[in-house]
Amino acid sequence: MKLVSGNSNRPMAEAMASGLGISLANASIRRFADMEVFVEIHENVRGEDVFVIQSTSYPANDHVMELLITIDALRRASARRITAVIPYFGYGRQDRKVGSRTPISAKLVANLLTEAGSNRILTLDLHAGQIQGFFDIPVDNLYAAPGIVPDIRAMLGDSNLTIVSPDVGGVFRARQIAQRLDADLAIVDKRRERAGVSEVLNIIGDVSGRRCIIVDDIVDSGGTLCNAATALLEAGACGVDAYIVHGVLSGSAVERIDASEIASMTITDSIEPTPEILASQTLRVITVAPLMASAVQRISEESSVSSLFD
Repeated sequence: MKLVSGNSNRPMAEAMASGLGISLANASIRRFADMEVFVEIHENVRGEDVFVIQSTSYPANDHVMELLITIDALRRASARRITAVIPYFGYGRQDRKVGSRTPISAKLVANLLTEAGSNRILTLDLHAGQIQGFFDIPVDNLYAAPGIVPDIRAMLGDSNLTIVSPDVGGVFRARQIAQRLDADLAIVDKRRERAGVSEVLNIIGDVSGRRCIIVDDIVDSGGTLCNAATALLEAGACGVDAYIVHGVLSGSAVERIDASEIASMTITDSIEPTPEILASQTLRVITVAPLMASAVQRISEESSVSSLFD
């Protein structure tokens, strides 16, 4: 196999390559003067099983184009199979029409990846499971839960815990972790007036005297999470922590979370952490590179990926 890294999260790509005992393929992704993307593969990939590692994180559109053009370059270089490894699938939140005359951008990106020449997709904690159905090629959607649960036990123990979903849509993810920890489950009932702005209406479940852990797939502005933490404490929770898979953390999100009542927030390195994240006293980063590397190895060997979670 060969691993090709985009520019979005090279440290993760290097960690995956190290775990697999290989080096990253020699490739360059650069810009013309007008910021047009140019990709060049500097070694033979004819007949190879190639994995392109690229999160579609900020700047999302640039990284999507890098991924598409890299896939096209590999296809034209006669790679045998091309797997797009997308730890963070950035357009996943646009998985349905939310109003009249609005797009389903997740489906559009799925079409683009397929038409560019992807034979397979490997990703982590899609925002909505049904996005797998947007593709006409195989999709392996990994889950961070098996890595999150041991970290919760190590950091907070496994007693007096309540796992909290910040909205109804995240209940399945929260329930998976609650079952592994044999913990109670609570749900934040919220109303979202527009993208990035939400209001907590009610807490479903008893959190009085409990250590609450908010579990979600994405934290962007951090407003929803901070509001949920305040509501949980007002409902009698003795403390609030958070475990989030994809730390988008745009704008002043890190400052907002540092100033909030959240005791600690743990994110994964599916998106490369910024210096502000690494300097934060509230935020922690755990790696999912070994999980992604194991999945790459299994795909290359044509063995079971789902057994990673058995």
